[in-house]
Amino acid sequence: LEVFGFVIAYYLLSLVLQAALPGLVQQGVKLRSGARLEYKFNAFSSAITILFGAAIGTYLNGVDFALWTFIWDNYTRLITANLGIAFALSCFVYYRSFSVKAGNKHKRELAPGGHTGNIIYDWFIGRELNPRIAIPVIGTIDIKAFCELRPGMLGYVLLDLAFVAHQYKLYGFVSDSIFLITVFQSVYVFDALWMEPAILSTMDITTDGFGFMLAFGDLVWLPFIYSLQARYLAIYPVHLGIPGVAGVLAVQAFGYWIFRAANNEKNRFRTNPNDPRIAHLQYMKTSSGGTLLTSGWWGFCRHPNYLGDWIMAWSYSLPTGIAGYVVKHGSPVVMSHGDMIDGEGIISGGTLKQQVLQGEARGWGMLITYFYVLYFAVLLIHRQLRDEEACKRKYGEDWEEYKEKVRWRLLPGIY
Repeated sequence: LEVFGFVIAYYLLSLVLQAALPGLVQQGVKLRSGARLEYKFNAFSSAITILFGAAIGTYLNGVDFALWTFIWDNYTRLITANLGIAFALSCFVYYRSFSVKAGNKHKRELAPGGHTGNIIYDWFIGRELNPRIAIPVIGTIDIKAFCELRPGMLGYVLLDLAFVAHQYKLYGFVSDSIFLITVFQSVYVFDALWMEPAILSTMDITTDGFGFMLAFGDLVWLPFIYSLQARYLAIYPVHLGIPGVAGVLAVQAFGYWIFRAANNEKNRFRTNPNDPRIAHLQYMKTSSGGTLLTSGWWGFCRHPNYLGDWIMAWSYSLPTGIAGYVVKHGSPVVMSHGDMIDGEGIISGGTLKQQVLQGEARGWGMLITYFYVLYFAVLLIHRQLRDEEACKRKYGEDWEEYKEKVRWRLLPGIY
């Protein structure tokens, strides 16, 4: 109950900050009914506020700050609590979706593929497109937009920071590997928060309903799976050195360049086609009234942002090296706190110490630390297939013509 109360308090704080802090108010894309929903964006300033409080606590208490120790000590309970919230939310929005009526004044709509009549499928994929709820004092909250970039995204960073604090507590230093991963993932998160209005043109907002799939993905899968590398390094530090750091930085920079450039190009084209930065791009008009880019990043392949995202995923796993470790409890090793010998960590524990070494486990840990790369590839391919199926329904024969102009899906020459 203590952990569940902590998680609920964290969600309430996020809601209060969304309501209290100033933000950009913007209309979303036109719905099938012709209406537009209004969104308030201040996820970046909300996150900064929470992290500022965490920074003060860390300054006053060091790595023993209650937030970091609470996260480490209650890791599995935090997963369970967030899983419970995701389940409850998906059940709530599913039940409430049956009150959606055509032409309602609240601009509520059902998701195109979320009302098949199959209870399990509709609950999982989401019946209602943009479920909203009015909360006293706080105001109207778009549940899907809130979950997309607030508790889970910031939770991702908080988990990483808790793991960094734990490594320092054990060894007395912060390794270059965990530092790089935390910086990379924090930049990824804060880039998304800073560019929050860009979510209005994503499939999550425009097409997908909000069900267990998105609730679980936003609140459980993203923060707890994506941070596994930092959790691993909290116990077994890896020292990359200058060559290793340079190599990982190059991979990250290349992926981020593709990811951000492609998303910016798309967002600018959709919001202002006359923007001089993208006015030179070629495109084709469709019979439905839409336009499809056929040059620039979106002429390079159909989903260049996914390609950049996947390249960046490698920089989150490469710092763990050939992963795997075992912990020998109570090893009578006479060494000072934080010493390292041949990559073996010595963790103080009273008069005895625990020795962390790879041994026969070397390589097996890659199933965990590189799982993100494999999973993300599968996720992006699945999303690409769903994107293209939706585009085929929307554009019809024009989509086939577009595919002739832009042949490659994700990786030119391969896929």
